Amino acid sequence: MWTAVESCARTLFAGYGYQEIRLPLLEHTELYTRAVGEVTDIVEKEMYTFVDRNGDSLSLRPEGTAGCVRAGIEAGAFHNQTQRFWYQGPMFRHERPQKGRYRQFHQLGVEAYGMAGPDIEAEMILLGERLWRALGVKTRLLVNSLGTPACRAAYRQALVDYLARHAADLDDDSRRRLERNPLRILDSKNPALADLLDAAPKLADYWSGEAVAHFQGLTDQLTEAGVAFTVTPRLVRGLDYYTHTVFEWVSDALGAQATVCAGGRYDGLVEELGGAATPAVGFALGLERLVTLVTRWPQTAPLDVFVITGTPTRRKAVALAEALREHGFAVEVYLGPAGVKSQIKRAQSSGARMTLYAQGDEIELDGAGAAGARVAWSEAVLAVVARLRGQREGE
Repeated sequence: MWTAVESCARTLFAGYGYQEIRLPLLEHTELYTRAVGEVTDIVEKEMYTFVDRNGDSLSLRPEGTAGCVRAGIEAGAFHNQTQRFWYQGPMFRHERPQKGRYRQFHQLGVEAYGMAGPDIEAEMILLGERLWRALGVKTRLLVNSLGTPACRAAYRQALVDYLARHAADLDDDSRRRLERNPLRILDSKNPALADLLDAAPKLADYWSGEAVAHFQGLTDQLTEAGVAFTVTPRLVRGLDYYTHTVFEWVSDALGAQATVCAGGRYDGLVEELGGAATPAVGFALGLERLVTLVTRWPQTAPLDVFVITGTPTRRKAVALAEALREHGFAVEVYLGPAGVKSQIKRAQSSGARMTLYAQGDEIELDGAGAAGARVAWSEAVLAVVARLRGQREGE
């Protein structure tokens, strides 16, 4: 299932023009303190960090965006260019793994650079919706805007002023975040804080005209495309580099930790890490959580031929399979100890378009014991190729 989900995602990403980028597991710790933020939970509590023999502080990657940006800057991939990347692989976080996540967990990430408007955000959301449909996963889309950096700064101060007046009502975690990362308090799962946070200043009241126009452009496109969404005023991202649009897909099947996939825009990150100012947007999903939600086995490349054979004809069957593969067909030859009846069951469950039964001097097309045509070994390749091509044309 895991492999099928990855394969499904890979095919969809390629269909939208995204290319795979492969990133190292280890980065200099400074990359994450600059990109993610020194006062985030990831940097303060969750990173696996150590000093190597050269005295350099290194960290196992807790997320993929910072490494993707670092790699793009080093490769000169962002200068006057647009890029669409995707990546996959293990990430590492130390503190209290959440439901469906482990200290080594796995993410698929999608990132786009050099495109400033809401169009690319809508494209990413449509890509996500298509992936959920392909996997039979039921989700709800939540969207919000953090506005420009100036909007966010003004709102941050208003939020701090409000929460400071109610500091006695905050839990310990929220008090710790109050001066250092107050927007994260809005994401609190503590039900005792619900009324207090509902009465807090609203981020939308601090949007500039630019922020309003950008967010309206996104929601208009989603509405036109028929994508259902909910504007969620308390939706924020836990990392410091986000600006403008943020979004999440959530599932009711995951309990309190309902987020399946999350992302947003981070236009200032490339410049923050030493590159030229570059608009950027992306999302990441956790594979462990996603696989638990899949209800439809993803469609993969179908098997064209399953070959049933026995020991006397095994070598000839393997040679036949190689000849068919030369014509571009996918072929499986059973090479285990099972008898014919067991092999027939395996052939049926494989979903192969055609079953060949290799016996004696002949090949029986369409399976053993059926009224299929029989051909000599010397004619088998041409006969199978002709039939398979006829099937494809009929489809």
